[in-house]
Amino acid sequence: MTLPHIYSGKVRDIYDAGDGDLLMVASDRISAFDRVFAEPVPDKGRVLTAMTVFWAGELSDIARTHLVTADPSGFPDGAADLGGIAGRAMLVRRADMLPIECIVRGYLAGSAWKEYLRTGTMHGTTLPEGLKESEQLPEPVFTPSTKATEGHDENISFEQAADLVGRDVASRAREICIGAYLRGAERALTSGIVVADTKFELGFIEGELAICDEILTPDSSRFWPAEEWSPGSTPPSFDKQPVRDWAEATGWDKSSDPPPIPHEVIESTRERYRAAYEHISRKRLDDWYGS
Repeated sequence: MTLPHIYSGKVRDIYDAGDGDLLMVASDRISAFDRVFAEPVPDKGRVLTAMTVFWAGELSDIARTHLVTADPSGFPDGAADLGGIAGRAMLVRRADMLPIECIVRGYLAGSAWKEYLRTGTMHGTTLPEGLKESEQLPEPVFTPSTKATEGHDENISFEQAADLVGRDVASRAREICIGAYLRGAERALTSGIVVADTKFELGFIEGELAICDEILTPDSSRFWPAEEWSPGSTPPSFDKQPVRDWAEATGWDKSSDPPPIPHEVIESTRERYRAAYEHISRKRLDDWYGS
């Protein structure tokens, strides 16, 4: 019997695996500007899954994760009926998720840079004058946001996060996320990759705050080639940047159905995802499940 379907997002499909477990399947779907494109990016789901499993092992002394196994032989009866999920699926523990996105920023980029240009602040906290785009911050900063059911997430201060989840929980979330970011950024830099920022999802499993969902992947993080990083510029990133750049260049209004992605843009994006995994993990994607 096929596992009951619970939810589908832009990238992931989630199924009830019984006994308090979920089967989380990462598709090859790709989104940009809050729209999902019709064309998949081959290997994307396997990269997201393989990277999450890699980091779950690397961070196990910092915090528990929800991962049970990514080995298809450990999946429940009915998983095979979903078809073609080897390498893209993880059996995970069900968690009571926090209603905030747990973002850690090590560099001034993205929405934080835009806010700094407008107000001189980052998530409401005043920063020194004269900082440049992509500049490394004196130390990593926990910058939470809301989880919007519609539209965009809203950047909030630590105090606002504490009001939502309680000060003790917010403090523990900050401790876990900064520790995980520091470990991940240090490891990635030895492979020539800067982790500018990343987003964690945290939830309670058996009363313990755990890291859930994807971990330090190209979808949840901003990865830059260290050799191309310098303050005052926007380095290329190991993610779906080719799709964003191409979509911007087409003149697409970002509200109608997106145009079809050309083959060369799909292949360029595929290679970036694969490179991110292989550089950081020092493993071959071809050796991961589902090859």
